[in-house]
Amino acid sequence: MTLDPFVEEQIASLTLNTTRPLIVTDADEVLFRFMEGLEAFLEREGYEISLKSFAITGNVRHKATGNVVEATEMRGLLGAFFQAETHRLAPVEGAADALQTLSAHADIVVLSNVPFDRRDARAQSLLDSGMPYPLVANAGLKGPAMAALARKGGRPVFFLDDIPHNLQSVHESVDHVHLIHFVADPRLRKLVPSPEAHHISSGDWRHAADHITTTITAHG
Repeated sequence: MTLDPFVEEQIASLTLNTTRPLIVTDADEVLFRFMEGLEAFLEREGYEISLKSFAITGNVRHKATGNVVEATEMRGLLGAFFQAETHRLAPVEGAADALQTLSAHADIVVLSNVPFDRRDARAQSLLDSGMPYPLVANAGLKGPAMAALARKGGRPVFFLDDIPHNLQSVHESVDHVHLIHFVADPRLRKLVPSPEAHHISSGDWRHAADHITTTITAHG
């Protein structure tokens, strides 16, 4: 799988220290409370979501009719959600403090599948939330982007994401990355099993940061 030219351009512009560990983190449900924001948006727009599974499509209904929102309409709703809410999603508790502490020992990059036209809004939200780290807006599975980032940075390398397919993609693309399956919303965490390719599962930044720090220390 090849990188989107815009993703490649963003990664090429980064300056990473090859002598420092590298932490690459997703944003939605890792740094920002995506599901809480989506629920509030859907409620305002006349929809409701039932968290019966980790998927969004198939779990959203029109409140007036009870009809399930089909995939095409759901893509439009998600696009509208990112347009309206990217800049104001609430941060995950403890994320900013944990990353600030970790940044003394490692480079940090945010790798987010935010729509490309909302990249600047997400970057501003990171700044406003006390997380002023480089942002790479990605498209598709994250293995190729993570491989490019790992080539630029030092070791050990860590990757945090809530989507099992992204963790598996990174595992298949870069064999030395420490994988953290992180899902902030406890309701979602119960619905999605961790993939076979992971080191720890977490929804708590103190827990995740302790694991990262211990691994960095052991690496020497």
